[in-house]
Amino acid sequence: MFFVFTRDVLACGCIPVRGCIHSTQKQFERVADLDVLLSSHQQYRQFHIVGRHVPTDAMPDPQVYRMKLWSTDDTRAKSKFWYFLSRLKKVKKANGQILACNEIFEEDVTTIKNFGIWIRYQSRTGFHNAYKEYREVSMNKAVDALYEEMASRHRVRAPCLQIIKIAQVADEDVKRDNTIQFLGVKEPVSFPVVNKVLRHDSKSQKTTFKYKRPNFSAV
Repeated sequence: MFFVFTRDVLACGCIPVRGCIHSTQKQFERVADLDVLLSSHQQYRQFHIVGRHVPTDAMPDPQVYRMKLWSTDDTRAKSKFWYFLSRLKKVKKANGQILACNEIFEEDVTTIKNFGIWIRYQSRTGFHNAYKEYREVSMNKAVDALYEEMASRHRVRAPCLQIIKIAQVADEDVKRDNTIQFLGVKEPVSFPVVNKVLRHDSKSQKTTFKYKRPNFSAV
């Protein structure tokens, strides 16, 4: 019986077994696809899109519409814009035009804030409305956490999830217990001490450098 070794198999240094040449190539392709999938994880970004119907003789000055959407890139954001606009108005991609597509950047992305998100999603049983709260440094991070939670807890696919509204919530207006526990409203926030460091009680012995290595056997 003769084997035909392809260039990919020989380059990898693998010798296939009888009847496993094609399966070996498929395994290489699956590993490559997995590497691309893991490396191409993109975060959701906020876009501001403005569009309208194409001007015609009957309607020379059509109504202009704008939306704020979250998507991984501008191409998917435009697709979402036409998806929602075609269901709200008699405007679709075939007879419409995009006037502007800009990404919105937040000013402060270093401070933790409370975000409330109103959503509508389709589950395996029907359509539902829900309200979620997250503590993140930005709206984009909160939307990322939303998609991850809905996919893991509720098995909701990304196309079946629509964000109705997102807003920053003050500490006194927070509703969810998972968020309240980090605010110290009911009781002070405390964290366990996982590493105790022995320090000398005398100030004269508190120096930055020691000639002898300290002994932490008493911890």
